[in-house]
Amino acid sequence: MATRRKPDQTAPESVSPTGVKTEDVGTVDSRAQSGNHLTTAQGLRLPDTDHSLKAGERGPTLLEDFHLREKITHFDHERIPERVVHARGAAAHGVFTSYGTGASITRAGFLAEKGKETEVFVRFSTVLGSKGSADTVRDTRGFATKFYTDEGNFDLVGNNMPVFFIQDGIKFPDIIHAGKPQPDREIPQAQSAHDTFWDFVSLHTEATHHVFWNMSDRGIPRSFRTMEGFGVHTFRLVNAAGESHLVKFHWKPVAGVHSLVWEEAQIAAGMDPDFHRRDLADSIEAGAFLEWDLGVQVLPDDGTETFEGIDLLDPTKFVPEELAPVQLLGRLTLNRNPTNYFAETEQVAFHTGHLVPGIEVTNDPLMQARMFSYLDTQLTRLGGPNFSQLPINRPHVPVNDMLRDGMHQTAIHTGVAPYRPNSLDGGLPAVDLENGYVQTPRRIEGNAVRANPLSFEDHFTQAALFYRSLTPLEQAHIAEAFTFELGKCFEQSIKERELTVLAQVDAELCATVAAGLGLPMPTGLTEVGEVELSPALSQIVEVPGPIAGRKIGVIVDDASDLSGVKAVRKALLKLGAELLIIAPTGGFVGKGHSKETVQRTPLTARSIEFDAVLVAGGTSTAPDIKTVVLLQEMYRHCKAVGAWGDGVETLTASGIPADGPGVLHGDSADKTFVAELVAAAGLHRAWDRADLVMADAVAPVRG
Repeated sequence: MATRRKPDQTAPESVSPTGVKTEDVGTVDSRAQSGNHLTTAQGLRLPDTDHSLKAGERGPTLLEDFHLREKITHFDHERIPERVVHARGAAAHGVFTSYGTGASITRAGFLAEKGKETEVFVRFSTVLGSKGSADTVRDTRGFATKFYTDEGNFDLVGNNMPVFFIQDGIKFPDIIHAGKPQPDREIPQAQSAHDTFWDFVSLHTEATHHVFWNMSDRGIPRSFRTMEGFGVHTFRLVNAAGESHLVKFHWKPVAGVHSLVWEEAQIAAGMDPDFHRRDLADSIEAGAFLEWDLGVQVLPDDGTETFEGIDLLDPTKFVPEELAPVQLLGRLTLNRNPTNYFAETEQVAFHTGHLVPGIEVTNDPLMQARMFSYLDTQLTRLGGPNFSQLPINRPHVPVNDMLRDGMHQTAIHTGVAPYRPNSLDGGLPAVDLENGYVQTPRRIEGNAVRANPLSFEDHFTQAALFYRSLTPLEQAHIAEAFTFELGKCFEQSIKERELTVLAQVDAELCATVAAGLGLPMPTGLTEVGEVELSPALSQIVEVPGPIAGRKIGVIVDDASDLSGVKAVRKALLKLGAELLIIAPTGGFVGKGHSKETVQRTPLTARSIEFDAVLVAGGTSTAPDIKTVVLLQEMYRHCKAVGAWGDGVETLTASGIPADGPGVLHGDSADKTFVAELVAAAGLHRAWDRADLVMADAVAPVRG
């Protein structure tokens, strides 16, 4: 028999999770959000959800901002168990070696002491896709580095682009909700080419600059090895004398900055969705380690938090390298693969608040929100507050934090007085007044406001600077990317609104995209005027770079000149590159001492894997259709192709002109031929071939 409720016992009022009362059910959908005004989860109406509460327009974010904390907390815990963003990741261990050049600007030992080696763990990732998405989608990439320093862990949690979509962290849930698959169908996966993303960025024009970076070749990097990294925010460095500077962090890849072309990215997503993580693991296993130089742009900490008219607290802005050159601090080398993906790559926990003496944050409102969000998100993802005790997250220095208990506590704490001061545990742990972390004193004043400074309102100048600093070919790629992405949108109003944004950045770009969409060019809008260009933003190089980690394919059969193949391999191995044999069937080709192991067949080889493809002399001049496709893709993607001896006839039979740009040929696989191959691979692509095989229209050259 059920226990009867006593007269003084009543249940909560019967309302739906969204506040619909029982008597209203039937007239409205009780499952849906109710009311026409934005509220907190407690039903409090909100006048603003675009600005966090700050101490003055340029001040730090206030802890009392309950709306920011509720919004970010809920967002942090939206996914179980993978990360809300950056779910698709790959990682490696390595070492950072200091050049000792940072001593004048920071007391951080791992940057200041010459020759100092610090263990690191680096995780690369895409932002929008789930764990099972493809590596080569168009997206921003995460570049997060955990330094296990002698002073505690320092996490530099950045991206492969120096700017971000939003200026204030309170909007972070909004931009990610817009970019993620649409909630009604959960499509498209790992893509920004859909209505909700373009609806958001066309309405929030502060996103324009980052959108241009995403639509550029930077959105589809060739590999992690050829991907630049940025700290995004402005940091404050303090040296041993207490002098402070503002800085922007940069990772400069030793292999140069290179990207895929659009068709390659599509092929890779189908043929090998693990393209980037496979390249990372295979390269390290082969001893072709990945390397970057860490550098900073050093800017005066004069109280204005601006430099050459650029607001350093605005994360949608960057400082051109021509105005502030990057000063190198040390070399990062990734040289060890993880043993277990889940235990290391998946469980690693980064946080912008993991700092060491000599490195501080600034009042950037996006960074201020990250200082809360990164710590909070681990509570659900890693099951509680003790995530720092997981092996991959443990600092490599003594820890005595007075934090106790909690889920997954693995330390066995001794003592009876986890508080200070105490007498029962001998007064320990003691505070370190000499070497402890102390923020640089700075004046903070201002009214509690939800507002941005006026300098945050220029949303188009730097987008124009970026676009116009690129080569005509790179500009054409951006035009094609905008046309593709907007062409995937269904709502005409969204396409038209984004065209009004483009018209204010660059009218000729807008006209190209409008024509591609079959829409009229917006009228009555003024584009950004003349800007000082930054040639450093272009990825196209004229001087060959290193080829370590590159893969060269060579097409052979039993009649081929295998001694020439051996000579090419020997030369490439000395430079850290790999030669892969492509033969009609698996197994071996040749006999005796000339026998070669086959690594690829026409069925398993596609152009995306190779930086160059050769045809060995003596190879059949009647290639099968898959070999023809491979060679034609290489040619169409502006990669080096070549042959020696009568292998040139195979190229010709495949429709590759022997005298075409970037086509190599020689009588034999001699030193001259190999030198030309190395130079061609070092240039990444034969871009002078592009107007013949790739771009439909080349953007105009700016004076």
